[in-house]
Amino acid sequence: MSDHNDPSPLNPVPAAVWLLFAAVALPELAFALGEAGLIGGPGAVGWRLNALNTYAFSGDAFDFMVANGRLLPEHMLRFLTYPFVHTTFTATLFACVILLAMGKMVGEIMGGWAVILMFFLSGICGATVFGLLTDQPWLIGAYPCVYGLIGTYTFLYWQRQVASGGPQGQAFMLIGVLMGIQLVFGILFEVGYSWVGELAGFVAGFALTAFVMPGGMARVVAALRRR
Repeated sequence: MSDHNDPSPLNPVPAAVWLLFAAVALPELAFALGEAGLIGGPGAVGWRLNALNTYAFSGDAFDFMVANGRLLPEHMLRFLTYPFVHTTFTATLFACVILLAMGKMVGEIMGGWAVILMFFLSGICGATVFGLLTDQPWLIGAYPCVYGLIGTYTFLYWQRQVASGGPQGQAFMLIGVLMGIQLVFGILFEVGYSWVGELAGFVAGFALTAFVMPGGMARVVAALRRR
């Protein structure tokens, strides 16, 4: 009998992705257990609302800082903390699913550090554009960040299509489907303007990958010259 163990056909999710997953999922777990009365006592029912008020991105605070030319540390911190609080368990679940899927694919190519960097850079860009273009009071949840990872994956897929001579439009099918779903929900339900931050996160993830990935700008120039 051979002592050799066959390698798993599935590559493991990078540790950095699990770290981000835990940062997104654990607060929601605490909120859910608190709302169910399993931990925290009566005051736990208000944990989610308190967290949203303290850590979600505040459009009103952003407008105040822009209008007065002041950077308030407690509100600047919200650019980094808003991805880790959500309004519902379902919203958190879908964000975690996309994070694991996109984080795994991006991490396998660019490394775990790049996943964390793109997650936060996309979130910051998404919140900034959201604050500049809308008058909405809150941006909540990890979606601008995970859409940024979709943007990074799209860039990598696009570059692969360019190199192989395949149809470049295929790289943009995923974001097209997601934006189409957003449009349908926007028509049927009142979903607000969070899609502005999400789309901005995607664009940021796509564009910034050219700078973060070694040789990314050279590949962009080469792709444009082929047109």
